[in-house]
Amino acid sequence: MFVPFENLPDSSRVWIYQANRSFTDQEQEEIQEKLQEFIESWTAHGADLKASYEIRYKRFIILGLDQEMNAATGCSIDASVKFIQQLEKDYGVDLLDKMNVSYKQGDFVAYKTLTDFRKMAKDRAVSPKTIVFNNLVNNKAEYLSDWEVPASESWHIRFLN
Repeated sequence: MFVPFENLPDSSRVWIYQANRSFTDQEQEEIQEKLQEFIESWTAHGADLKASYEIRYKRFIILGLDQEMNAATGCSIDASVKFIQQLEKDYGVDLLDKMNVSYKQGDFVAYKTLTDFRKMAKDRAVSPKTIVFNNLVNNKAEYLSDWEVPASESWHIRFLN
């Protein structure tokens, strides 16, 4: 059951998938339609899931699930991962590799491998003030407050010391 993202409670579980490139406007429209269809049919043991999504910066897909109504199960999580894998194939994009870092350079969102980010930190091309995306947040409240933060307030700080 699709609901607007802003209507999900702060306790809702979130999954963040970052793309290795920006989506085109047309891709973003198509992906939104596919997300809407997926969420409308997403269930856990036959029970509807109250869920939503956002696409941010033409690069991040955020799935949100209100677990107060029905919690995600192994099968429903598997279904969402399979859906994301299909998006990867359909658009030639990487969404599941967690060994990459996205950060802001002015208004631009940059994407680097962890190795490259570590080298940039060593070379002082990024700093503790660099805005990074902490895709490890667990719920909507954390997503709203701790997703887009200075590297000094995220797990990324380990590369900057």
